[in-house]
Amino acid sequence: MKKKIDAFDYAREIVKALPKGVLLTTKAGGRVNTMTIGWGEIGVKWGKPIFIAFVRESRFTKGMLERNPEFTVNVPLGEVDRKILSFCGTKSGRDVDKIAACGLTLEEGEAVSVPGIRELPLTLECRVIYRQAQDPQAIPPEVISRFYPQNVDSTACGANRDFHTAFYGEIVGAYLAE
Repeated sequence: MKKKIDAFDYAREIVKALPKGVLLTTKAGGRVNTMTIGWGEIGVKWGKPIFIAFVRESRFTKGMLERNPEFTVNVPLGEVDRKILSFCGTKSGRDVDKIAACGLTLEEGEAVSVPGIRELPLTLECRVIYRQAQDPQAIPPEVISRFYPQNVDSTACGANRDFHTAFYGEIVGAYLAE
């Protein structure tokens, strides 16, 4: 069962959960993938409710968003098994079905083709309306050295050499899975 909500009524919970981790879920080619994110923004752009998700160039999720520009943001309310967030933040969907490995329960999307995840019950359904690759020349050097060190191998999951694309998702639905 789902209870429809106004995403902005839960903005504080979403922003507080981000640094600890929320899940960004995608679906393309009949395959569902989820990854832990710790960066994101909720707000208004062009008069529309927006969630901006930042996805590194090398991530499997980025390719999925290129094929299907819809995603859900799955936010824990209360306690969540930290192993889920850890696993989904350190394993690549290229190599493992994270949904199955974590025993997650998918909730069919209402306004998008991407499901939510019952175990993280606050769900935003988003449709990408804009994307923007980061301009490395515009990022301060201290941020580059901390978040984008160039002396690491960027091919391994967890590597952080590559930059992000910001995916601006119009929030077209929001609910609590009950």
